[in-house]
Amino acid sequence: MLRSLFSGISSLRSHQTMLDVTGNNIANVNTTGYKAARTQFEDTLSQVIQNAGAPQAGQGGTNPAQVGLGVQVSAITNDFTDGATQQTGRALDMKITGDGFFIVNNGTEQLYTRAGAFTLDALGQLTTASGALVQGWSAVNGVIDTAAGLGPIRLPVSTTMGATATQNVVFSGNMPSDLSHDDPNTVAVEPTILTRAIDVYDAAGNSRSLELVFTKTVPPTVAGAASEWAISTTDSTGAAITGTIAFGGDGALVSAVLPAVDGVNVTFAELTGYAKLTTVEAASQDGKGAGTLQSFSMNADGTLIGSFSNGFKEPVGQIALANFANAAGLEKAGGTAFRSTVNSGDAQVGVGGTGGRGALTSRALEMSNVDLSQEFTNLIIAQRGFQAGSRVITTSDELLQELVNLKR
Repeated sequence: MLRSLFSGISSLRSHQTMLDVTGNNIANVNTTGYKAARTQFEDTLSQVIQNAGAPQAGQGGTNPAQVGLGVQVSAITNDFTDGATQQTGRALDMKITGDGFFIVNNGTEQLYTRAGAFTLDALGQLTTASGALVQGWSAVNGVIDTAAGLGPIRLPVSTTMGATATQNVVFSGNMPSDLSHDDPNTVAVEPTILTRAIDVYDAAGNSRSLELVFTKTVPPTVAGAASEWAISTTDSTGAAITGTIAFGGDGALVSAVLPAVDGVNVTFAELTGYAKLTTVEAASQDGKGAGTLQSFSMNADGTLIGSFSNGFKEPVGQIALANFANAAGLEKAGGTAFRSTVNSGDAQVGVGGTGGRGALTSRALEMSNVDLSQEFTNLIIAQRGFQAGSRVITTSDELLQELVNLKR
């Protein structure tokens, strides 16, 4: 038989494979996180008709003469360039900008995907559409240990933030030094008694109002003070607690004395004592009541920040990312997921933005990176290559028919 027949057959097989790959790319043009594949050809073995000859005295060398035996598919590689960004506004949609893969576990093996369209199951676990569990690190009391082993990310509605007892209350602003109820020539721009309150918490998360009453002391009793205020409050049992705060002529704090109230230390270091200005307020306190998870947001490194019903925020988990020395060596596992192979290298697990892993964006998805214009061009190329291979077979058949017709 003619060698051209087998070359034509190899052309049909190879271009059929190219057509299959191109058709699959076009079919997945709207698949989230899909990476386009590309077909590469190479020639097969060549039959030597004449070997090369070395130059000799009076005669030049000769080149080898070979006849190729067809074509074959050398590789089908994946293009891991970023796809376009699709804004969704959905908190559970996540996109990787740059290299890296989400790590998921389907119960039997660990897989890797670029498709970040996640959902929550009945247990509050972050999952893919097929039910694979998204891997990362869960927070313990707002602290994430990325050195610990990977596990499912859980965001159940029952997630709570524990209460913290108030230990410190800070007052800031200005106490008016020109107020005096004893001096009739002084025009008081504010009352001589100022009352300020702030909510504080016990270890169980119960709150109560801590109210401080500031009363102008005339004349000052503290040595070196230009203005002075007496402070009075009560603890949770109703017992009275008193103290003083004094300022110098330049408005700077001279002294502040107030015993702890139910274990709460009240500080006045940020107060000043200038005239005609009343801005004193309870600036902050470090306690909080218990709260339940209401929503969450995500940082670029994959940290999930929970917003709780008590008005506070803290980390509740962190998404893990993986990258590979040779991402093209990954094997497609279906469901827009990949599995590692001996030629991809082991997964290098870490957080987004480190170790060559890309940054994470929430409320967005990565679209397919299929270029339709290129794929339709490849479709034409595959079709013409198939037709050309068919013509080689037809022509070879005609030659054989002529050969058979020699004997009649």
